[in-house]
Amino acid sequence: MIPLVCIVIIIVFFKLPYSKTASAFHKKVEQKKEAATLEPARFTERDIQELPIALQRYFRYCGFLGTPKMSSMTANFHGVDFVISEKKTIQIDYTQYNLVAKPERFAYISSSLYGIPFEGYDAFENGIGSMKGILAKQITLFDQGGKDMDRACLVTILAECLLVPHVALQDYISWEEIDDTHAKASISYYGISAEGIFTFDPSGALVSFTSKDRVATDMKGNSRTVPWSATMRNYQEKDGILRPTLLQSFWHYPEGDCCYFNENQSPVEIEFQ
Repeated sequence: MIPLVCIVIIIVFFKLPYSKTASAFHKKVEQKKEAATLEPARFTERDIQELPIALQRYFRYCGFLGTPKMSSMTANFHGVDFVISEKKTIQIDYTQYNLVAKPERFAYISSSLYGIPFEGYDAFENGIGSMKGILAKQITLFDQGGKDMDRACLVTILAECLLVPHVALQDYISWEEIDDTHAKASISYYGISAEGIFTFDPSGALVSFTSKDRVATDMKGNSRTVPWSATMRNYQEKDGILRPTLLQSFWHYPEGDCCYFNENQSPVEIEFQ
């Protein structure tokens, strides 16, 4: 009888909506929103006149000129394929929050492993990156950090800077023109630096970002440096602005490419604050 009661209690606990990890994420996001102090302004031609030609075309293509400059961005994914090992792919709901004034980013993952709730919490704050995995709302499966994680988080912020383009105008990012459809970007903050290449199509749409400044770390903590890329496609208009609705991430291993995030092409919803 006692084991049966224990099982019932566990099942009920799993189904409770409260999550310590989710609560910590949402509390942090609210704190950051309240602390945002950027002055209201709009994107102008003057803002982009010193940028590479490809970036100028991107701002015009998406329709950002004349619209309010954002202080943050929230992106929501639902049912995204996420590769956690060579043999295991799970589907996750993923919410991320990017800030403008400082390169900071927070993300929450909700999923399950064999019917047991699985959560993830990624953060980059004050130059420190971390990635945590929580099973059954209580058990820490992994808690990764260190210099490689710090840099990986900064590279991710750089890769996403044109999704929230006010970031691209900040002093912590510098630009170098390559040609009409490519631009090199560098990000430096908290004593950490990284760089990558943005690729655009002739109309001005952002197609991809590629960098060699990320280290691939598996669930067991094994790491290796390989090229990493993010792609952006399927632009759709919302509130007068064109935004990509399909984002994917890839590791380019010597043995072959791996689309570890969103192979099933789940759409993303991007909102500005």
